[in-house]
Amino acid sequence: MPKLFSYGTLQQKNVQLANFGRELTGYQDILPGYVVGEIAITEPRVLRESGKAIHPILRFTGNISDEVAGTVFELTDAELLQADDYEVDAYIRVSACLKSGADCWIYAAAAPNSR
Repeated sequence: MPKLFSYGTLQQKNVQLANFGRELTGYQDILPGYVVGEIAITEPRVLRESGKAIHPILRFTGNISDEVAGTVFELTDAELLQADDYEVDAYIRVSACLKSGADCWIYAAAAPNSR
């Protein structure tokens, strides 16, 4: 099963239920080499499901002292595609290695200059 590292709204129970039809269980881990910025959300569905107009967004720094805490969830392949559908175009799904050594998917800034 694919692993997804979540640091934002995909950790919210209401977002999980709306997108996957179930509450996810996961474990804590840390993503090195990234910092968290912010992005304004205008997509009505995402605004409705998250209840938030500002979402966090990962920015790659490459500096291993930069770290982001989050939760690792195991999803089915179909659920991973549903997560792709939830994320707006400002995000891109890329693979990453967590501090624990686990390989996973993350949603990071599609453009390097995202705040």
